[in-house]
Amino acid sequence: MTWVTGSVDPGHENTAAAIAVRVRSGALAPVDAVSDALNRIAERDPVLNAFVSVRADEALAEATALATRADLVKLPLAGVPVAVKDKVALVGAPLRDGSAATSVEPSATDHPVVARLRAAGAVPVGLTAVSELCVWGTTDSPGFVTRNPWNTGLSAGGSSGGAAAAVAAGMVPISHGTDCLGSIRIPAAACGLVGLKPGRGLVPSEIGANSMHSMAENGPLTTTVADAALMLSVLAGRPELAEIGDPGRARIAVVLGHPNPMVRTDAHWACGVEETARILDAAGHLTTAAKATQVYSATSVPDLVRWFAGVAADAETLDRAMLQPRTRRHAAVGRAVNRVGLVRPGPVARVERRLRALAEHFDVVVTPALAHPPPAAVEWSRRSWLANAIACMRFAPYNSLWNLVGWPAVTVPVGIHPHTRTPLAVQIAAPPGGETTVLALAAQLEQLQPWPRLAPAAPRHPGHGWHDSPILSVQPEH
Repeated sequence: MTWVTGSVDPGHENTAAAIAVRVRSGALAPVDAVSDALNRIAERDPVLNAFVSVRADEALAEATALATRADLVKLPLAGVPVAVKDKVALVGAPLRDGSAATSVEPSATDHPVVARLRAAGAVPVGLTAVSELCVWGTTDSPGFVTRNPWNTGLSAGGSSGGAAAAVAAGMVPISHGTDCLGSIRIPAAACGLVGLKPGRGLVPSEIGANSMHSMAENGPLTTTVADAALMLSVLAGRPELAEIGDPGRARIAVVLGHPNPMVRTDAHWACGVEETARILDAAGHLTTAAKATQVYSATSVPDLVRWFAGVAADAETLDRAMLQPRTRRHAAVGRAVNRVGLVRPGPVARVERRLRALAEHFDVVVTPALAHPPPAAVEWSRRSWLANAIACMRFAPYNSLWNLVGWPAVTVPVGIHPHTRTPLAVQIAAPPGGETTVLALAAQLEQLQPWPRLAPAAPRHPGHGWHDSPILSVQPEH
């Protein structure tokens, strides 16, 4: 494999950490930071469809009021524009969850993570697009398709696709996302971002009816590891998590094997993992190739049945006739799953025992973040349930395991696919409590092999990619 490194615009002045420093020092007014974000949204979102609603007047009013707060100089996200995924409540805005079947009534209160963002000085500028009920690995609905800022002919991924597109296009420096089967990490990987799913219990979940049977978490999508750590510290209410430590000499299991028989990983995605392993090995870590059977089950039944059952619970109070056909079928399968009692603790316990045994020998597990580049940016919502389900499982098979067991996992960009010109990424997972470990390793990779912070040019009309520019490229060895 060879890497070709061109110019990389670090965009440091537009990170959340940098904006907050300037606001706290008085060099930047909160209203100016928010106005800049709103201008970028107005300019770039008509092509990308990252937002389902933009609260311009409310955000400007909040930014103006923020400037008068007595504790402004202490706020970790002072004046930082942030997007919120349309999966949690934002006061004054309806929580639609990507569906025509949900209520149009404005939310009366903020979700706990939104309240924490506001308390830290962040200003929500809008709600980002999701797939219906956040079920699918692409972000679209009839007449509305969220596009990848690196190649607008391709999807931004899902279900936090709007969040990823907004950050990757530079509309906002950070965004909230939710992750029940990879819904932060999938679009983060597809759009060249740092996407972190915290471990179970660190950040308040309260997502949908039952947080997808405890698989769903709230987390950040950012352009830098420092911003991911900063946002995590706010979401978790633990300021010390903003500090990124030295990773030490980690024992790293590198897993390239397939998690199920349906998966065949694109060679360039596999090469990204192999090159990352070489970089980490050269940095002094102990990297070892591990067998897929040491990590993955023979089947994905435990996470799949929770995917079905969790959607059925979220759809329980909705008018089924107003759901998209693919989602209606998915919820019907979930109701059948619940009737026969397939959501059981035993299979999960067996998975956890196998991973605990692995953790006796390794500190982290590194896998491809995705198996393939993102699928086409089309109305998947009009396609069959089977087509959507198969596409999700083939495109993103490496993520759901870590939701099932509640381990933290982060995706990190590692290059550019030479054909689609979209980012490549790896996934780093660690046992419970390992957020600092995965972030430390991600930060080391960021230092050793920097990535472009944003998609490299302004969007053109739908169906065409972004303008070419010198960026990282990964080629398989011949």
